[in-house]
Amino acid sequence: GNAGYTLQAEFNTIKHDRGIVSMARSTDPNSASSQFFLVHKDSNFLDEQYTVFGRIVTQESYDTLDVIASLETGARDTPADIEQAKILQAEVVQRSEISNLLELGEPERVLSSTTESILEPYTNEELGISFIAPQGWLIQEPEKTNPGIPDVIAIGPASGTTNPIISITIDDVNNRSVEDYLFTKKAALQQSIETEQLTIISEKVTTVNGKEAHVLEVLTKFPTESGTINVKFLEILIPTSEKFYTLTYANDENNYENELENFNAALNSFVILSEANEIPTEETITDQVSDEETDIEEGGGCLIATATFGSELAPQVQQLRELRDNTLLQTELGSTFMSGFNQLYYSFSPTIADWERENPAFKETVKLAITPLLTSLSLLNHVNMDSEAEVLGYGIGIILMNIGMYFVIPAMIVYRLRK
Repeated sequence: GNAGYTLQAEFNTIKHDRGIVSMARSTDPNSASSQFFLVHKDSNFLDEQYTVFGRIVTQESYDTLDVIASLETGARDTPADIEQAKILQAEVVQRSEISNLLELGEPERVLSSTTESILEPYTNEELGISFIAPQGWLIQEPEKTNPGIPDVIAIGPASGTTNPIISITIDDVNNRSVEDYLFTKKAALQQSIETEQLTIISEKVTTVNGKEAHVLEVLTKFPTESGTINVKFLEILIPTSEKFYTLTYANDENNYENELENFNAALNSFVILSEANEIPTEETITDQVSDEETDIEEGGGCLIATATFGSELAPQVQQLRELRDNTLLQTELGSTFMSGFNQLYYSFSPTIADWERENPAFKETVKLAITPLLTSLSLLNHVNMDSEAEVLGYGIGIILMNIGMYFVIPAMIVYRLRK
């Protein structure tokens, strides 16, 4: 039963020791309603995953708890004689009205997530993996009834319309190449893409913990009774000679960025046990996360071009990335230019990219607008820029060329039309 509404999770650091009263819930951390449970024996595996809100405070209450625990039960722990387990009366009284209070002191607490404690990683010997899940998230191992079901799921408290989820799915290679595996996965998405229920935001190849990783970010529309929810997925495929490991982060679009750091931490802590020298802890991955964030800031993504041409693997996007990584960032002058350019570019490009995905006509307009720019930039792939002077010279030349294409020529046309 329930009260007709649910309560947001209020997980805290009070341990689930004997006598604690805590809210019952389903797999959704925010599904608590009117049901609660009393802890008969210390059950610290529940800590920080259920909302503790009270405890029993008299010896009579502890004796009653022992009587309840000793009742004969049947299926699903239901009392064989339900009459013996009925609550006959409940009332609220002032603490001062209770004469036989026990001197219990403060309840025990686990180390707070705000301290510099080291989190124990989740390790599954059978699956051969280990990673550090965000503190307070519920970890589940669903029954693997088909290959598409994740092997491990970590569910966090909802901060919007859905719960953030991190999942790990493991598939056998079975003589398949990475390209074959990715092709099959994308083919399964094709119908959703054609019906505009799913949009591929970006694709790229990167490195995670020294391993090649294939990154896919998508936006999916989920219909609900109250409307449509936009959910973003970030999927990281790490191939090995025997297994394909896929780590996925999902959250509603409005709260996607909020838990992205938690996913990056879990990703950087991910270990394949057969290849590991040691299992990382929260402290050992701190520098890795910082390095990963630095790489993202330096490299970034071509957001407008990706939205315009539909994929980060499009030739036009690859051309921009190669020019940036292989040419501009190889010189001090080019690196300085890219640093300043990125601050300006990323102040408006996410908005433009979103508009393109929402408005096909605007997308085509942007494509027409940036094609001359991409054509002029492609010239730089055919020249040698081995010195700071050459970078400066060719850069000025390209800028003047684009000023001519975008401003001088249109101005001359307007001038002639007016005459």
